[in-house]
Amino acid sequence: MAIKVLKPKELGQPLGMYSHGVAARGSELVVVAGQVGIDGAGRLAGTDVVSQTRQALENVRIVLAAAGCTLRDVVRFQTFLTRAEDIDGFMQARREVFPRYFADGTYPPNTLVVVSRLVRPELLVEIEAMALKPIPAAPPRRKAKAAPRGARAARRRR
Repeated sequence: MAIKVLKPKELGQPLGMYSHGVAARGSELVVVAGQVGIDGAGRLAGTDVVSQTRQALENVRIVLAAAGCTLRDVVRFQTFLTRAEDIDGFMQARREVFPRYFADGTYPPNTLVVVSRLVRPELLVEIEAMALKPIPAAPPRRKAKAAPRGARAARRRR
């Protein structure tokens, strides 16, 4: 699968660590439900947006791994913050985490929305993702062996 990053000249550079868009072929869509700053044991990662963002991204990574994908396969993030003043902390967490997964500095598109609250009031961030898992190429078909020349001629005479 090839993911092509879309860089329309008319839009200039993105405002942060994301791409304007991507296009891909030959893949299976993997959708990750919104992940929050709670670990597998049900513990809140912290009361700040930086620690919750790190945990939410780790949770996204875990779900993707279950599908046979990595963060590198993500073609879209959608992020929900409960407070506009947490945008800088969210960006800080991405600056800490993203270089491990996006070493070339090419990031998936991300939409950031500030909402009034999430499912629990202590949650500050929720991150959804869509990824594309490559579909394995089908093995090449083997051609059936042709019958020897004499056998073909004998069949035609019948």
